[in-house]
Amino acid sequence: MAEAGARKPIYKSLYFQVIMGICIGIALGVVFPGKEGLAAQMKPFGDAFIKMIKMIIAPIIFCTVVVGIAKMGDMGKVGRVGIKAMLYFWTMTLMALIIGLVVVNTYKPGVGMNLDVSTLDMSAVEKYAGSAQKLSTVDFIMHIIPSNVVDAFAKGEILQVLFFSIFFGLALSSLGEKAKTVTRFIDEFSKGLFKVVHYIMFFAPMGAFGAIAYVVGAHGVGSLQQLMYLMAGVYTTCIVFIFGVLWTVCRLTGFSLWQYLKFIKEEILLVLGTSSSESALPRMMAKMEVAGCNRSVVGLTLPMGYSFNLDGTCIYLTMAAVFLAQATNTPLSLNDELYMLGILLLTSKGAAAVTGGGFITLAATLGSLHTIPVASIAVLLGVDRFMSEARAITNLIGNGIATIVVAKWEGALDADALKRALSGAGETDSPEEVLDGAMQPVTVRVDE
Repeated sequence: MAEAGARKPIYKSLYFQVIMGICIGIALGVVFPGKEGLAAQMKPFGDAFIKMIKMIIAPIIFCTVVVGIAKMGDMGKVGRVGIKAMLYFWTMTLMALIIGLVVVNTYKPGVGMNLDVSTLDMSAVEKYAGSAQKLSTVDFIMHIIPSNVVDAFAKGEILQVLFFSIFFGLALSSLGEKAKTVTRFIDEFSKGLFKVVHYIMFFAPMGAFGAIAYVVGAHGVGSLQQLMYLMAGVYTTCIVFIFGVLWTVCRLTGFSLWQYLKFIKEEILLVLGTSSSESALPRMMAKMEVAGCNRSVVGLTLPMGYSFNLDGTCIYLTMAAVFLAQATNTPLSLNDELYMLGILLLTSKGAAAVTGGGFITLAATLGSLHTIPVASIAVLLGVDRFMSEARAITNLIGNGIATIVVAKWEGALDADALKRALSGAGETDSPEEVLDGAMQPVTVRVDE
């Protein structure tokens, strides 16, 4: 670790560079608005960065999970971690849905809008409504099983890669010494992958710049005004969830939420600029190991959380559904809202499994209710992009906390390493320091 006197200038830190990228992107969008304007033409920078991140996610998950399980040596521990993670995920999902329901009924952002669905352009909604008809619990479960391994890696399907990785890790674990060479090779290969992430992060400021410039330029600052009330409600509710529910979870687990947020500030900024929590997944996996979480727990819990622990998405789905009921003057009884809560408890688990998952899940939920017009979601298309930051950041924060909680439950958390990481958050700014730190083995006790 570099000494205090040798700390690098702030302008060289990822934190500062991403902030500057976001600010310059917003300024460009304001000065050169329009879908054909200069700002909108910056979109490829954001898309390129997201594609570079996505190309590395699948192999990183594979290596981390396989090595973690192979070294764990006990299949029972793998199942135990999975069960504990799912128990936590379901609890947080229910909390997020209930909070969203309470706030939207109190806040009433859609009342007085008097939306006439016959005037909406249904063609913009058809691709989501069509996919929603195919979205079911059985389809979601079947989607987890890849048609072949190569296809799962090629498409970057996180759950499918995770599914195969668990089986391959269990196979290596059962082979014991015979598979030691393979396990060591995959472990060394993962270090090379994290080095690739280090190189990719040099493009993070440009990616954030391109993504935010396109949004502001193409949609315009004025496009925020029509549904600003709903947006304010979603952002406020996400903040309440983070500093209410997640603060309580952190306190009960024995660490500070504020120190944790400072520890992952670069990842939060990445998500803010790109509106994709996937952009921070490789770094989050690295940082959770630096924070003392056992690699096997990180490899299982964090990728699972990206499909099963979408707290921000759950808040948005609840509020959006009730908002549309209010906007279209559709009465919802308490039974209707509880029924909707039950549907969302299931359908929200598939929100990351398909393209446009949030909108598809919302369409599927409205279709199941048979009360709120599915066509009404067209009114959200223009501003959904601006609410995605709140959803993605909340998802990111929640999944990191989930990993620490599950690691502690499993006795696979180095409390001293966690304390050092959180208290020294400002000293691990650069991608290289974080990723290189994650390559070092973290030795912790795993309870039998």
